Amino acid sequence: MDKTSSYKFIDICEFYGSSSGKDVEFEESTKNLGKVLAEKIMHLVYGGGNLGLMGCVSKAAHESGSQVLGIIPKALASCDIIGDTIGEVKIVSSMHERKAEMLDHADAFIVLPGGLGTLEELFEVTSWAQLKIHQKPIGSLNVNGFYDSLLSFLDYSVEKGFISPLARRILVTASTAHQLIEQLKLLSLNMTMRHLS
Repeated sequence: MDKTSSYKFIDICEFYGSSSGKDVEFEESTKNLGKVLAEKIMHLVYGGGNLGLMGCVSKAAHESGSQVLGIIPKALASCDIIGDTIGEVKIVSSMHERKAEMLDHADAFIVLPGGLGTLEELFEVTSWAQLKIHQKPIGSLNVNGFYDSLLSFLDYSVEKGFISPLARRILVTASTAHQLIEQLKLLSLNMTMRHLS
């Protein structure tokens, strides 16, 4: 049997801000990512809503032909905090269940500019990878150098012995959607091949 027959890289879970931020590049790069997903016949999994960068990427992906799945806790679905969800909606009971569902539906993760919630999602899914709860690639779309300081901090943590060099390599980064998706696709294939060998 061909070892790559079980390889799957279609559903991309993304974390990003419910704000658009102050730089126009954030919104432009996010919309471009949605279009690139459609070009590559990939699907978007996200946390629901249509505000800020969440709305930019989900609308762009949906309008360009990608399937879009918004996973949203019941408490947020019943109020107008995050706006209407684009595409298919899956309502779950809690934030914890939302994260578990996102992990289950994703083949890879991309983090874009965002605030505390975005960082919390990034670090949780990265910690899960370190603990081998999943073997799915994780990347940051470093728009306009947004994550430069965070990446430097992670390197500093390696230098000080709090993060291993192996764990640091879990998170890859690129400045364009095309570059990042190609990196994640290669990582995903390598992970699949190692798992099957």
